[in-house]
Amino acid sequence: MGIFQQKYETNNEDRVTLPEKDLWIAVLSRAILDACKGPPDLDMTRKANRSHESLYHYNRDQARHFFMTGGAHFTNVCEMAGRNPAYVKEKIRKVILRKGGWNVDVPITSHYRQGPKRGSIRGPYKKRGRPRKDERKNT
Repeated sequence: MGIFQQKYETNNEDRVTLPEKDLWIAVLSRAILDACKGPPDLDMTRKANRSHESLYHYNRDQARHFFMTGGAHFTNVCEMAGRNPAYVKEKIRKVILRKGGWNVDVPITSHYRQGPKRGSIRGPYKKRGRPRKDERKNT
């Protein structure tokens, strides 16, 4: 099997995980849930549930900050979970921005960034001011 083994084929020995790695995967997935989940389904008119709402907002903001800024803690958690920090950061950043109403699928070099077309006399972008010589009426 060793001679014909594919480049990205995994051995059965690689499927055995360590408990520490499972713990860090759970930490990373909890941060993803905190960053992406919606508000709690509680009756906020009751006084006992108000603290849950503020705790939800705090956890969401902290998790989003954790993913958007990266940093040493983020890199350490991703590496201990066996994940690529740059890949995780980019994927979660797109999810967070989509939830905020941003269209992250349009590239920066898109036609939206070029501005209005210029130089055409005809159409909606006519220049205002003095007409050209050939456009003036001979009086």
